[in-house]
Amino acid sequence: MAKTSLQPLADWVVAEQEEAVTKTASGLYLPNKAAEKPKIAKVLKVGKKVKEIKVGDRIVYKSYSTTDIKLGGTEYVLVKEEDILATVK
Repeated sequence: MAKTSLQPLADWVVAEQEEAVTKTASGLYLPNKAAEKPKIAKVLKVGKKVKEIKVGDRIVYKSYSTTDIKLGGTEYVLVKEEDILATVK
């Protein structure tokens, strides 16, 4: 898990997006541009008003509701708690 200096406010969550799948179930390798970015991320920090999500959760979020930011070579996803659809166990 990456460390970040980002501190989310209110009901925002900072998460690190999981790597895109580069190999199909049948063993074919996909070029980088063909691999779809997953909508699953691991929560790194939560804002003070976040009620149901905690650090370490894996979350599924809405596709077009995030803010992506790159700091120190790592890409982070900022998403509001209301745009998180589920947690993954």
